[in-house]
Amino acid sequence: MKLIAEYTEQNLEVLTEQDEKGKKKYMIEGIFMQAEQKNRNGRIYPKDVMVKAVDKYDDEQVSKGRAVGELNHPEGPTVNLDKVSHKIESLKWKGNDVVGKATILETPMGQIVQGLLEGGVNLGVSTRGMGSLKNGNNAMIVQEDFMLNAVDIVQDPSAPSAFVNGVMEGVEWVWTTVLSRRKQLNKWRLKLRKLHVLIFMRHRFVSLRISSRYSKLNEKGV
Repeated sequence: MKLIAEYTEQNLEVLTEQDEKGKKKYMIEGIFMQAEQKNRNGRIYPKDVMVKAVDKYDDEQVSKGRAVGELNHPEGPTVNLDKVSHKIESLKWKGNDVVGKATILETPMGQIVQGLLEGGVNLGVSTRGMGSLKNGNNAMIVQEDFMLNAVDIVQDPSAPSAFVNGVMEGVEWVWTTVLSRRKQLNKWRLKLRKLHVLIFMRHRFVSLRISSRYSKLNEKGV
C-alpha cells in the first residue's frame, strides 16, 4: 500500500464568527475531495471507493470529534498532534464532490493558518490516506482498500476543484522511508541468520574434531 495525498483545487469559503469577547473564530468550507474525476496527479477515485472511505472516516473520526488535520503533509499516515491546525466538523456529498467544513484551532499551527487567511493567502485542503493503485483508462485507479487518514491544510492542491479558501488536498507521497528501512532490516536479519548458521556449523565442526581426538586417545589407552 502507498501513502496517497491528494490536493483539491477548489476555492474554499472562509467563515468567521465572533464570541462575546469579540474574538474571531475561523472556519473553512468547500470541496475537500472529488470522485470520478482525474486529478492533476493522474489518479481517479471511483465513487464507491471514496464513499466507503469517507463513511468510515466520518463514523470513526468526525462524529467522535477526533478528525483533526495538520498544516502541510507529514511523511506518514498518522496525525502528529503537535502539528494539528484544524478540526473537521462535517463531510457531506454533493454529486461527486465531498463538501467539508473545518474549524481552525487555537494551536500554534492553527494560529499560523489564521494569520495566512487574514493576510489573504488562498489555501487548500489535501487528503491523506493509504491504498493501492491500478493502471487503467490512462490514469491510476485507486482501489477498494483505500483508507482516509486525514485532511490537511496545504498550499498546492491536486483535485481539479478543491481549492478551499484555506483548506487543501495534497499530492502523492510514496511512503518509502519505512519501506526502505524494513527492507534494510530484513537484509540484516538474513545476514544474522547466515552468521548464526555459520557459527553453529563451526561449533559443530570443532565439537566433532574434539570428540574424534578423545576417541582416538581412548583407543590407545592414553
